[in-house]
Amino acid sequence: MRNKNKGFTLIELLVVIAIIGLLASVVLLALNTARGKARDAKRVADMRQMNTAMEMYFNDNNAYPTMASGALCATSGGCTVGNVIATSLTPKYIATIPMEQTPADGTCTYPAAAANGTNYYYYIYGSTNANYTITFCLGSQSGTYAPGPHTLTNVGIQ
Repeated sequence: MRNKNKGFTLIELLVVIAIIGLLASVVLLALNTARGKARDAKRVADMRQMNTAMEMYFNDNNAYPTMASGALCATSGGCTVGNVIATSLTPKYIATIPMEQTPADGTCTYPAAAANGTNYYYYIYGSTNANYTITFCLGSQSGTYAPGPHTLTNVGIQ
C-alpha cells in the first residue's frame, strides 16, 4: 500500500530554506552598498548647501562666520560646524546645520582638535576671515568625487 500523505520531505524543505537564505544575503549586501552611496550623495549635497549659506553670509557681512560670532567651541585647532557657525547662519541662511551621516564611511582621519570622526569640521584662516574650510569624507565614489577626504572652501569642493 502506498502512503497517501502529500507533503514535502525534510530535505526538500532544507534546500528551499538554504536557497532563500542565499538570496536574502545577496539582497542585503546590495542594500548596504546602496545605503553607503546614499550617505555619500547626502554628504556632497550638504556641502553644496553649506557653500551656498556661507556665500550668502559673506555677501551680507563681507566675511565668513568666525569663532567669535557665536561659537560654542573651546578648541584652538578647529571645531565642528554645528557649534561654530550655527548661531551665525541659522535660520537666515540655512534652516539647520547639516551633520555627518552615520555610520561613518571610509577610512578618513580628522584633525586631533576634533572631538570625534563623525562630524564635518570648520576652520577659519586668514586675518580677514575671507576663507573657510569644511572637511568631510566620502566612503565611495560619489559623482565625480573619489572616495576619501575632501574639503569645501570658498572656491568649491576639492
